[in-house]
Amino acid sequence: MARIAVLLMGPPGVGKGTQAKLLAEKFGFRHIATGDILREAVRKRTKLGKLAKSYMDKGQLVPDEVMLGLIDEVLAETDSDVILDGYPRTVVQAENLEPTLNRHGFVLKQAVFIDVPDDEIVRRLSARRICPKCGAVYNLLTQPPKNDEICDNCGTKLIMRDDDRPEVIMTRLRVYRDQTKPVLDYYKSRGLLKIVSGEGNIEEVHQRLLNVLGLKQL
Repeated sequence: MARIAVLLMGPPGVGKGTQAKLLAEKFGFRHIATGDILREAVRKRTKLGKLAKSYMDKGQLVPDEVMLGLIDEVLAETDSDVILDGYPRTVVQAENLEPTLNRHGFVLKQAVFIDVPDDEIVRRLSARRICPKCGAVYNLLTQPPKNDEICDNCGTKLIMRDDDRPEVIMTRLRVYRDQTKPVLDYYKSRGLLKIVSGEGNIEEVHQRLLNVLGLKQL
């Protein structure tokens, strides 16, 4: 019996990672986040990891064929259903991904886009603060420090990163939506796209995902 693959899509701040981890914990999916597998390959100094690092060191994007190669390696060692978190982002990536999935015995079940209004994403992301000394990360809405914008670990004043500023986030969102719309149209034309609202609490969004994926709450 073929294993299934689910794509979770959506801009930063919609909760893709959180929902993917919940599905992995409850239903045994393997959560494949491209950023994570890229960092792991670089850390382990694999052949593809070294190649990816050569582009990253120059400030260049890691090419599609390298990212697909990393995904290929992960799929080859996976014997469970999978969730791909945040991939693909272009139609070319989408077209190349499916043959790779099929070659390893996976069938693409659905592409699910988690939709959250831009102003809510800005509210969520602009609440992030980091400690410049120890690197701890907080969110003033969901994971605030015990004392007002002071690091719990080392007592250092927390800061906002430049790319968490509202105007920067809005620019990133415009770029993301322009880039991703053709991918959504691609999956929609094939009857594979589902859109769920990412508003509300984590459990509410999770239940919507279970509904569109045909999974029952455990």
